[in-house]
Amino acid sequence: MRSRPVIAALRLVTGLALLSTIVIQIADRVVHNAFDPWEYFSYFTIETSLINVVIFIVGAYMAATLVEDTRLYTAVRMSALTYAVVTAGVYNLLLRNVPYAGAYEGLHWPNEVIHVVIPAAILLDWLFSPGRPALPWSSLRIVLVYPVLWLAYTLGRGAASGGEIYPYPFLDPDTAGWGSVVAYILGLTAFLVAIGALALEYGRLRATRPRRFAVASRSAL
Repeated sequence: MRSRPVIAALRLVTGLALLSTIVIQIADRVVHNAFDPWEYFSYFTIETSLINVVIFIVGAYMAATLVEDTRLYTAVRMSALTYAVVTAGVYNLLLRNVPYAGAYEGLHWPNEVIHVVIPAAILLDWLFSPGRPALPWSSLRIVLVYPVLWLAYTLGRGAASGGEIYPYPFLDPDTAGWGSVVAYILGLTAFLVAIGALALEYGRLRATRPRRFAVASRSAL
C-alpha cells in the first residue's frame, strides 16, 4: 500500500495527458475548419477516452486518499479495460491502414496515444496497481452496458442518415453487408466478455480484501 501515492500521481498524469491529447486533436481540427462535434463525439474511441479521463482522475483521488478503491469504481475500471483492449485491437488490426475518407485527416500522433499508449497504460494499471477489492462475477454484465447503448445509437444514426453516417466501415451494412456486420458485432461482443472475464478473475486473484482476510486468519491461528 506504500505505492498508492505513486499510483495516484501516475493516474493523474495519465488522465491529464489523455485530456490534453483530446483537446489538441479538437483544436487542430477547429483551426482547419474540420471539426464536426456530432461526428467526433460519436466515435467509440473518443467516448471511451473521455470515460478513461474520468477514471484516471477519480482513480488518482482514490489512490491518494483511500487504502482501497471502491467496488463500483473497480467495476467501471474493469469495463474500461475491456473497451481499451478492444479499441487497440480494432484500430491496429482493422483500421490502421484504412484511408481517411474525410476532407482533413488531422494530426497522426493523437491517434497513436488514444489507440495504443492509453490502452497499454490502462492494462498496466490493472495488472500492477494495489488496493483493488474483489468483484463478484455478476459485475461482468456491466461490461456490455455501454457498448450495447453505443451500438444501438450508432446503427440508428446510420439508418436515419440513409446509410451515409457510420463511424467505422465494418459497421456499415451497405459496404460490408449485414452478415459481416452481425459477425463483427458477435465477435467483438464475445471478445469483450472474454477480456472482462479474464480481468475480473485476475482482479479476484490479486484483490486486497482476500489477502487481508488470509493474513487475519493466520494471525488468529
